[in-house]
Order: sequence, then C-alpha cells, then structure tokens
Amino acid sequence: MNNLDSAAHSSASPAITGTVIGLDIGGTKTRGVRFEDGVPVRDENAGSSNVQNVTVEQAMANLAELFGKIGGGTVDQVYAGAGGIDTDEDARALADLIAPHVPGARITVVHDSRLLLAAGGASTGVAVIAGTGSAAWGRNQAGQEARAGGWGYLLGDEGSGYWLGREAVRHSLRRMNQGLEPDRLSRALLEACGVDEPGKLIALFHSPDTGRRYWAQQARLVVEAADAGDEVGIGLVEQAGRDLADLAAQAVRQLGLAGPVILGSGLGMNVPRLQESFKARLAEGGIVDVRILQQDPVFGVPRLVAEQPA
Repeated sequence: MNNLDSAAHSSASPAITGTVIGLDIGGTKTRGVRFEDGVPVRDENAGSSNVQNVTVEQAMANLAELFGKIGGGTVDQVYAGAGGIDTDEDARALADLIAPHVPGARITVVHDSRLLLAAGGASTGVAVIAGTGSAAWGRNQAGQEARAGGWGYLLGDEGSGYWLGREAVRHSLRRMNQGLEPDRLSRALLEACGVDEPGKLIALFHSPDTGRRYWAQQARLVVEAADAGDEVGIGLVEQAGRDLADLAAQAVRQLGLAGPVILGSGLGMNVPRLQESFKARLAEGGIVDVRILQQDPVFGVPRLVAEQPA
C-alpha cells in the first residue's frame, strides 16, 4: 500500500475544500502532499528545506524541486510543519521561502509536532517527535500550549536519531580509552563510517563532511544491535524511550492533561523496543493514554486547515 492509499484508509479528517499543499519539513527531507478537497492526490519528496540543517540557498533549491514535482495551478493554502519554528520570525522566514512557489496562497507555518498531533486524530493532547531530532508539544481544551525539548542537537534532542548515533560514537570511544577491543556495535559503526579504528571517529564526527543527518542515520546500527540482543544497543534504545517519555510528561503536567500522548516520526513509529520503553516510563507516572502514530504527520494537515480560524 502506498502513502496515498494509506492516507485514504486512515481515519476521516474534517472536510476541506480547494487545493491545499501540506509540507512536513524534517532534518533529512521535505515531504509534500497535495490535497484536492481534502483528498491526497500527489505525494512527493525533496531534500530538507529546514535552514537549521541546510543553507538558505539549498533550502530554496529543495523547495523549488518539490513544488516542481507536486504540480502547479491554483493553490489556496500551504500548511507547513517544520522543526525549529520557535518564534514568529522563524515562521515568517520559512513562509517567505515558500511564497514564490504559490502566489496568492495563504501560508501557515507551525512547529512540526502540531502535524503529528493532528495526524493522530486529536485536537488536544501531547505529540512527541522522535526522528532526526526530538521534541514534545501539546495543547489543552483551553487553548493553552506547552512544549518540552526541541532545542536542537547542540542543546538537546534526547532520544532522537542523532542522539543514538552520537551515543554509539561515545560508546566506541570509551571502549578505546579503556583499552578494550571494539564490540559488536563499535564494529558495525566503524564499518558504516569507513574507518578502521575508533580514534578516527573523532575527526570524522567533527568533519564538515558529516553532520546532524549523517549521525542520525547511524541510529539504525543501534536499533539493529538491540534487535540482535546486544546489551549496549538495548540499553541505548530503551534510554531513548525513557528520555522521550520525560519530554512528554513535562508537557502533560504543564497542561493538566490525562492524554493522549502520541508518539511519531521515524524512530517513534518504527522501533517497537523504543515504543515499549516510552509507554512503560509514562505508565510509571500514571499516563496510560499513549498511542503510536499510524500515519505520517503530513496527513494531519486537513484537520489543521479545517480547525483554523477563517
């Protein structure tokens, strides 16, 4: 079943009319879905257009590629979710990059966690992003909002793909400092990075040729090690789940909610061991209405468009 088939079989969204383009702008890619009267008709990808991860010039080029794929004609609205949208200025800057591709369209830019909550079929609750980065965002029935994390990889992103990749590097370097031979996870990391001993990971980590996306991609090595029964891999994946749960709990407490908490994005939707750790940690605090997102966040756009004021 392809992405559009998946969306067609997901829970019904509030009806919207006209042409709406939904964008989910992550640290690795930009995904765009074209909705005609609420029905997804095109689903395309390009490189990231998040200026926290790429240059403004690269973001512009990736947006041009995406809009070239997704089709022209009249577009009534673009609703974009992106990481790092922390201020009105952030939102305006991204909207300005989008605007040349959709003349006359209404453009709304929000933090990408809002897409996730809507894609989970909820108008209130807490959404947790567990992808290249991590963040929790929520809203209660009074319209109050709260956020935890989402500070970027230099300040946080606990439980994210980047965090797992970095921790694999740190683990390998600790073993080296202790005079121990590379273990299963370290060997997998060395092979994936194309280096022959852990000490070379230091220069590679700080090299301009690698970055947030590169190290986030190494998270798969940790997950694979955990699935194979490796204790270090298991420990890191379970710690990621607990860290993500702590972000969710912060937002839940601030908003006075019982739930739901919705876990999504690449790691959140696809790593069962992380999901179980996440649920168990929240259950310790009495939070039991926990859901795993069943469709990609961009398919929350019709609900958000329908709910926004005229």
